[in-house]
Amino acid sequence: MKPPRRPNPRQNAPDGPGVPTRRAALKLLDAVLRRGLALEQALDSAAQGLAPNDRGLAHAIAAEVLRRLPDLDALIDSATKQTLPEDAKARFALRIALVQALALGTPGHAAISTVLPLVDGGPRKLVHGVFGTLVRQGVTLPEPPTLPDAVALRWHAAWGDQMIADAEQAIAVPPPLDLTLRDPAVVPDLPGTSLIPGHLRLDEKGPVAMLEGFAEGDWWVQDLAASLPARLIGKGAGTALDLCAAPGGKTLQLAAAGWQVTAVDISESRLARLHENLERTGLEAEVVDADLLKWQPGAPADAVLLDAPCSATGIFRRHPDVLHRVRPSLIREMAELQGRLLARAADWVKPGGTLVFSTCSLEPEEGEQQLEAFLKARPDYAILPVKPEELPDGVMPREDGSLRLLPGTLADAGGLDGFFIARMRRT
Repeated sequence: MKPPRRPNPRQNAPDGPGVPTRRAALKLLDAVLRRGLALEQALDSAAQGLAPNDRGLAHAIAAEVLRRLPDLDALIDSATKQTLPEDAKARFALRIALVQALALGTPGHAAISTVLPLVDGGPRKLVHGVFGTLVRQGVTLPEPPTLPDAVALRWHAAWGDQMIADAEQAIAVPPPLDLTLRDPAVVPDLPGTSLIPGHLRLDEKGPVAMLEGFAEGDWWVQDLAASLPARLIGKGAGTALDLCAAPGGKTLQLAAAGWQVTAVDISESRLARLHENLERTGLEAEVVDADLLKWQPGAPADAVLLDAPCSATGIFRRHPDVLHRVRPSLIREMAELQGRLLARAADWVKPGGTLVFSTCSLEPEEGEQQLEAFLKARPDYAILPVKPEELPDGVMPREDGSLRLLPGTLADAGGLDGFFIARMRRT
C-alpha cells in the first residue's frame, strides 16, 4: 500500500504581496493569446477582486507584454535549449517577469519573486534559471519593438516598408491624450497643442475626471483621428443618424454642431457611457439600443455616419492585443458585416444627403476595397471629396477624395490612430 502523498504547502498557500496582480496579468494574456479575447473584454474577469491600482498594474503589464511579445519570446528562446510551447505557463511567467524588469522599471528580485508562485515544480526552476541567465547577461529589449511576423507581412503587402517602420515607432511610445471641445471658443486652461479648431492634445496625462472642464462637460476624450468622420459632416440643423454610436464621441460632436441626432448601438454597456457623456456635456440626442441589421429609422436623414464595427487594427498603439488576436478570418468576417451595414445605411439617407463611412482599421478590405465595392453597387452615390482645409495641417486626402490615416501620419506631433474615412453624397 502506497503511503499517502504529502500535501504541497505551496499549492494552497495564499498569494504573497504583488502575486495576485501578476496572476491577473497572466489571465489577461491567456485570454488574448489563447482564447482570442480583447484585452478590455477580459479585464473584469481576470482582475476580479483587485484594488483599482492593482487592476491598472495588471492591465499595464499585460499590455506591455503584448507590445513587445516577439522580442520577449526571442530573449526567452535564446536562454534555453528546452522548447517552450507558446501557451506554456512558464513562458507566460517569463514574459511577465522580463517585461517588468526590462521595460517597466521593476527591480529584478521583485519581478521574478512575484511570478514564481504562478508556476509549479520543474517549470519554476526553469523560469528562475532563464530569468537569472538573461539578467546576468545584461540583455535589453530592442527599440522600437518588433511587430509580429504575420502582421508585418500583411501590412507590408498593403502599405510597404515605411508603414512597418512607422508602426513600430508608433507602438514604442504611449499615445497622446486628445480632447474634443464642445465649443471651440471655450478652451480649457490646460497645457497642450491644438492641431485643428475644437481640439486640444495635452502635454501631460493625468486622471481625466480631475482635469479642468471635465465636470462642466466642456470636452470629452477622443483621438483626433476618431473625431474626423463627424467633422466631415460639418454643421447642420437637420437630422443625423450616428450608427454604431457608442461610447458616443461622434454623437456628442454632431449634437454640438447643431444636428438632431439619433444614436444607435447594440451594446447596452457602451450605451450607458453614451448616456453619461450626454448628461455631463448637456447635449441632447435620441439613443436607441438596437441591432442595425434589424432596425430602421422612421424616415431618411439628412446625414448618416456609419463608424462600422471592424478589426480595430488602427488602434493598435492603444490596444496592442489586436496585433495578436486579429486573423485574416476576422478581417473577412468584419468586412462582410461592414458591407451589409453600409448597404442598409445607404437607404436611410435623403437624396442630396451625406453618408460618411469610417473604420478604425489598417486593412484595405475594411477601407479602400469596401468603398470600391459600395460605389459599384450603388450608382446613386458619389464620393464627396475631403478637402485639405478640412483636415489638420499635414494630413492629406487620397486622390479619389477619401482619407487614409496610417501610423506615420503626424508622427512628429504624436501621431494618429489608423483610420479609413469616405464621405459620399446621395445623388
